[in-house]
This record gives sequence, C-alpha cells and structure tokens, in this order.
Amino acid sequence: MSKLTSDNSHYRSHSEAKSTDKTGKLQLIAQGNGMSALPAAVRDLVVASVADNSRRAYASDLRRFISRGGSFPSDSTSVAVYLAEHAGTHSVATLRRWVASLSKAHTAVGYPDPTKSEPAKSTLSGICRVHGEAPQNASPLLRDDIFAVLDQIGSGIRDARDRALLLIGFAGGFRRSELVSLNVADIAFVRRGLVITLRRSKTDQTGIGREIGIPLGKTRHCPVTALEGWLRIASIDNGAIFRPVDRHSHVGVGRLSREAVSIIVKERVAATGIDAGRYSGHSLRAGFCTSAALAGVSSWKIRQQTGHASDAMLARYIRSAELFEENAAGAVL
Repeated sequence: MSKLTSDNSHYRSHSEAKSTDKTGKLQLIAQGNGMSALPAAVRDLVVASVADNSRRAYASDLRRFISRGGSFPSDSTSVAVYLAEHAGTHSVATLRRWVASLSKAHTAVGYPDPTKSEPAKSTLSGICRVHGEAPQNASPLLRDDIFAVLDQIGSGIRDARDRALLLIGFAGGFRRSELVSLNVADIAFVRRGLVITLRRSKTDQTGIGREIGIPLGKTRHCPVTALEGWLRIASIDNGAIFRPVDRHSHVGVGRLSREAVSIIVKERVAATGIDAGRYSGHSLRAGFCTSAALAGVSSWKIRQQTGHASDAMLARYIRSAELFEENAAGAVL
C-alpha cells in the first residue's frame, strides 16, 4: 500500500465512517439507564436526530466528564465544579461545547438538564466574564488572495485536485464538511457553468437539499474548468469527488476529511510566502462572503449561495467588508 501524504492521513472512507458509526452510535449516552431504558425503535430515532459529527463530539465529551468523576445523570453542582476546575486551562469555547454536550446527553433521554439550573448556569457565566476571549476566526481568503495562491500551484495531479478544491470551495461558499461530501452524482455541467446539489448540510440536517450554481469564470481561474480538469486527470466518474493523492500520484478511493481541507489551504497559502497560521478550511467560505460583500452583492444573494440561515450570520463578514467604505478617518487624513 502506498504511503500517505500529510493530507491523505486525514481522510476516512465512506465504509470506514459507516462502520465506526455503527459500532459507536449508541455511545452518546454511555451510563446508567440512559438510552438502554428506551425502546429500540425510539433509541435509534433519537440517535438519528443528531448529526454524525455532533454525535461523536457529544460522546467524547460525555466520556471525558465521566472519566473525571462525573456521573450520568448528573446534577448542576457536579457540572459547576467540573467547569470551574477547567476554567483556567481550557477556552471558553471548549467549555461551552462541553456544556452543550452534557445538555444534549440529558435531554435526549428525558433527564432534567443540569446545565440550565444553578449553580452550573452562573458558573459558566462567571467564567465567560473572567476568562472571556474574542473568537479566533479564520482569516478570509479574499478573491485576490486566492488568485495569488492559485498562481503558485503547479500542473501535477495533486495540483489539479487542490486547484479544483480551492475554487469550488470558494465559489460555492462551502463549509468543509459540505465540500468533502460531494459526489459525482451531485454535479451537473450545464451551458452556463455547474449545478451542484447539496444533499445535506449543517443547516439542513433533514436532507431537504438545495441547488447551488457555479458560473463559468470570467478570469484565468475558472472553477468549472478546474473541476472538469481534476475529474478527467483523476479518471473519476462516480463516488467521492475530492480524494487523497499519495506521493506516487495515485488517487485513492475514499474521500478527503474536513481536516485535510484545512491542511491543503494552509499549505497552499504558505507556498505564497503568507503566514498561514490564521487560515483554515473556513477561510474559503469566509473569503467568498467577504469578497461578495465588497463587490456589492446583496446579503440575500450571498445567503442563496452559502445557505446561511439569516443575515445575522453574515453580519461579521459584511462588517469587515465595510470597514473602509466611507471611513471617517479617510475623510480627514
């Protein structure tokens, strides 16, 4: 078997993911009567109500809580002590995730939620006031930035994949999970570009799906042409679109992971001489939103592309884009 490169070590095949989920899906509630007290049909539907990635995170957080002396079901005081013990060693964002996991673990099987009562509720609020921190958002990869990155990409098979991944990720405003979930069956090349059917996303857990248009590019960097080139050179006509490529230029059969998208973005940004520390897989989506706002695209049209649930979710990108528009300092300096 070929040795995997850094981005390839972060992918899991569809079959592997299904196997892991099958054996571990009931670990969401791991102790006490929990899930085992529910009828099998109800238990399976409760499990299905939570996205796979969220379920794995909940299970991991619950196991951590129990391994450090917590119990299930728990009480508010135990949760408060747990949070206080980690206030100085973990970020507020991590503690909030732990609270969300414990909350879901309890409410999923009808137990009272200890995170919503005192003293746990006030303990988390106090931690936020004492240890509050600004969110470390990924820097947006703006239009000119991504063009600079693309100009440094070569002509090999891995280059073809990365070029297509960056352009499709940017033009579609995709989340990492959405990007790596795409299959050949989800795309249709049409006269004006490309139609992508996104069958499930973070804001569409029930799988209603939506179509996204990727128009033919007007510059030297066309996302439609890039994707056509990757599929052709990799001989991909079904299954996952974005796959690992080993050091011998062999294309794998599985799909890239979300972590691999971040690795690719960082590596390609670093190749231009830019500090890649603040960039991640989310930089493509953030860059599209900010670039579109700078170009004067209305918020509802941006949302149509990205699937954001509301204008409020787009606000930080639009604010960033407008920092220098009619800037007060610019009028007097």
